[in-house]
Amino acid sequence: MTEDTTSRATGAGRLLIAVYGIFALAATARAGYQIATKFSEAPTAYLLSAFAAVVYIAATVSLARRGRRWYWISVAAVLIELLGVLVIGALSLLDAAVFPHDTVWSVFGRGYGFVPLLLPILGLIWLYRKRPTIQEA
Repeated sequence: MTEDTTSRATGAGRLLIAVYGIFALAATARAGYQIATKFSEAPTAYLLSAFAAVVYIAATVSLARRGRRWYWISVAAVLIELLGVLVIGALSLLDAAVFPHDTVWSVFGRGYGFVPLLLPILGLIWLYRKRPTIQEA
């Protein structure tokens, strides 16, 4: 087997990476501001926003990189994102008291036009289409 050298940063992949980059910046700025100015109001929500920011950063970087290791890091980051959006989205609907303030993933990303719900689905589809092939030496 040889190292995967195909780039996922082509075509629609560039747009996907750009959107992940925008979400990485937005989530980082939002979490940073919330933690710095009003952490005591909703620490769980603000820490979850910071966690989302880390996930978006990991997804952005790994999607832009080549190689099998980066591919699998991308898959892990996007799966974690999807799981986070689904779990936090459902919890925020079922018991609003758990999250008195919104996170990036609250109500399935309603505050961001539901892009946080669609992004990991599109990311997984892209990753499936650009999965590394087994190459015999």
